[in-house]
Amino acid sequence: MSQALFSEPQTPLDESVRQQLIREFEQLLPAESVLKDDADLLPYESDGLAVYRQKPPIVVLPETTEQVQRILTICNEHKVPVVARGAGTGLSGGALPLVNGIVLGMAKFNQIIDIDEQARTAIVQPGVRNLAISEAASDYDLYYAPDPSSQIACTIGGNVAENSGGVHCLKYGLTVHNVLQVKAVTIDGELITFGGTAPDCPGYDLLGLLHGSEGMLAVTVEITVKLLPKPTSTKLLMAAFDSVQKAGDAVASIIGSGIIPAGLEMMDKPAIIAAEAFAKCGYPTDAEALFLCELDGSEEEVEAQLKSVEALIKDNDVTTLHIAADETERMLLWKGRKSAFPAVGRLSPDYYCIDGTIPRRHLSTVLQRMNEWSNDYGLRIANVFHAGDGNLHPLILFDANIEGELERTEELGGKILELCVEVGGTITGEHGVGMEKINQMCVQFGSDEITQFHAVKNAFDPDALLNPGKAIPTLNRCAEFGALHVHHGELPHPELERF
Repeated sequence: MSQALFSEPQTPLDESVRQQLIREFEQLLPAESVLKDDADLLPYESDGLAVYRQKPPIVVLPETTEQVQRILTICNEHKVPVVARGAGTGLSGGALPLVNGIVLGMAKFNQIIDIDEQARTAIVQPGVRNLAISEAASDYDLYYAPDPSSQIACTIGGNVAENSGGVHCLKYGLTVHNVLQVKAVTIDGELITFGGTAPDCPGYDLLGLLHGSEGMLAVTVEITVKLLPKPTSTKLLMAAFDSVQKAGDAVASIIGSGIIPAGLEMMDKPAIIAAEAFAKCGYPTDAEALFLCELDGSEEEVEAQLKSVEALIKDNDVTTLHIAADETERMLLWKGRKSAFPAVGRLSPDYYCIDGTIPRRHLSTVLQRMNEWSNDYGLRIANVFHAGDGNLHPLILFDANIEGELERTEELGGKILELCVEVGGTITGEHGVGMEKINQMCVQFGSDEITQFHAVKNAFDPDALLNPGKAIPTLNRCAEFGALHVHHGELPHPELERF
């Protein structure tokens, strides 16, 4: 790994304990579902943030809830940490293995259990791919709204863990807004139902708490999601501009008018050029910025909004304004945007994807500062935005083979995230914290908030066995990072520092 990610050095899993665990797991699971050899373990050494790598001692692949319950009970008895893993497409190091713990792979939980056309719900296992839900619901003219760019591969369990978004989250919300119920297993093997299918559930909103908890509270085994009717009409506009500022002003005009597009995505010139070279989707490569604005609803509603949006865009010095002629062209234009991350990978040996969110009014300020830092660090940046809600995805291009360049890239990424907080935003919009942003959590929150986070963790997982060391920093770490005021020279609630 590129840096000392964890607050305390990790002691590798004792070999005698490892062998005992393997024996117990092989009594529970088929031999091929207990991975223990180097060649089998290597594919699990990182998630999508591949700059951090660590080979796990054991990977287990259960396929029933009862097996998950027993695995967690065994780990609890031996006090061995567990990192739950979905498809491994996460971008924050949330599924990074531990040298002293196991990886619990949920890939075999890949069944769509039921689709209720009348209730407009689907009951799915966590290993079901995001896109597969909409594919299965299509026969009923229904679909699942949240659509991360990795939806062809990412799984719904990982979406819950990270509270993922996507290009249509502006209108339809994040994962938490589209899930009714989650069944999950605690570290002591108890199966608990969070939420419910009724309009309102009494008690604390533990369903909301589970979303974005990054596998630190429980392991999801079943999810009930909302399905929406396919809109009668969908129109996609592509607008290009000779400056990012003008594109940002056009975005602000659309949102300020009261129109909430289904999606409003923006890219700057480096990202446009990369996406066009990759997807051949018809993007104007001479533009400094472009955005895709999708409107959906009834025929009448969409036509009225289309006229309004066209007028607003023309008032902001648009250089190219194009409306997709049909569904084929609409999907091609979206292909360019959804291919932006892999497309940018063609420009450089490596890239580092940042995920921060800012108030839209500060877009030009933040972009200007990033451009200055890009020059200072000698690192190119390509920008992709969920423009409607201010979620930025700067892609820092670098070469890990050049000594010190990864470290400078991480430093630049940290400064960008801290700038997001400075202007009133947040260090993550949808990718989670994991290990990547754990230091910036010390900038986002104060000691009182972080103490409460640890108290919640302690209530679910008193021995800190579920994905320990991720997402929530220790107060000691924050003090070392220099971003946290420590009261009277002492850390409050030192008993929580083991997390």
